[in-house]
Amino acid sequence: MSDNDRAIAGALLRLHGTTYTAELGIDLSGNTPEMLFRWLIAALAMSARIGSAQALKAARALFNAGWTTPEKMAASTWRQRVDVLNASGYARYDESTARMIGDTVALLQSAYHGDLNALREKAGHDPQAERRLLKQFKGIGDVGASIFLREAQAAWDELYPFADGKALAAAAKLGLPATAQGLARLVPRADFPRLVAALVRTELAKDHERVLQAAAQ
Repeated sequence: MSDNDRAIAGALLRLHGTTYTAELGIDLSGNTPEMLFRWLIAALAMSARIGSAQALKAARALFNAGWTTPEKMAASTWRQRVDVLNASGYARYDESTARMIGDTVALLQSAYHGDLNALREKAGHDPQAERRLLKQFKGIGDVGASIFLREAQAAWDELYPFADGKALAAAAKLGLPATAQGLARLVPRADFPRLVAALVRTELAKDHERVLQAAAQ
């Protein structure tokens, strides 16, 4: 890796290196069922054709309503979830997302006793199998699975290094290696989820030029 690549990686971390889980107050390092559940719900919300900031606001509103575990979410009604999503500006997708959350919680409880670590075990710690099982949740397609996996790699070692299409697109535009393995050589393992999140944020904000300018300073 060149010094220039490392300078760009450093600029990415400085400008955009907050993970989405950190923004939501979700700590995946302990690999607990509650935190994994909250991240799954956030990934579902972020899967809709809506801005990431709005999706994060909606997810935060759901958690602020007290629905932070599968059991608590299951105790909410569809109408209650619709009202919270609508009030947080998630209006276009409030009814469908509220329904998908209910379906997702029902499957999580019936198939995995509310713990995504049971899904991980069923998948045999195989990333492709984990992706396939995640996509059985209503509202989690390829996009939602990628969102979940790119930060779950902080807890599930078998996922590392993982970077989704948005992150790799930003990397290519910045002149960085456009593979997860190549990007992983730029930063310590603990910082890799931050680097991937920074690349995604850069791509969404079309902030590539500012990152390159910061790297050159």
